[in-house]
Amino acid sequence: ALLDLSGVHEVKGTWMGSTTLPCTYTPSDDFTQQTLIWSMERDYSTSTIFRRDNAGDHILLSHFRDRVSVPKQSPGDASLLIENLEISDSGHYTCQVIWRSRNNSLVKKEVTTTVKVVKVAATKPIIRASELGPTFPAGARTSLTCVANGSPPISYRWFKSVPGGKALLLSSQAELAWDSLQPSDTGKYYCEAENR
Repeated sequence: ALLDLSGVHEVKGTWMGSTTLPCTYTPSDDFTQQTLIWSMERDYSTSTIFRRDNAGDHILLSHFRDRVSVPKQSPGDASLLIENLEISDSGHYTCQVIWRSRNNSLVKKEVTTTVKVVKVAATKPIIRASELGPTFPAGARTSLTCVANGSPPISYRWFKSVPGGKALLLSSQAELAWDSLQPSDTGKYYCEAENR
């Protein structure tokens, strides 16, 4: 049986979002995974982030504590999930797997992925209506949801146009909801999306 690790050359992640660095192989009865090591190279120095061995999972850099994980119950999947990405997470990540064969020899393979963490500005939001609108009977329940993409966290604000060209701030949530619409709710509404 031939063991081969597969991964990808580069992964782009969004600041404050999460990303998965693929590292997979086809499990074989002839080989047992002994050790899995994820390391990161940045500024010409390499540090081990994650190690899985007979003693369990170890996260060795406090910078990554509570932010990295590897699937537990899926043989052959050694992919690394990084959450709450920071700009400083950009670098070269190497997945190294060591197997023991039936005749007790060790086989070692590795695959390297470059991670680029980028900040993405919030996109122009779109408005989704809960029902088919934009005309509703009085007394109806409905809601409008403001949706944008970009680096989280994204904050939303809802406004209603009022006479004199002013705007009334209605909500700082993504969703604007009415339990019972009144004729006075008729008007022009708009939302803003903003991130850092």
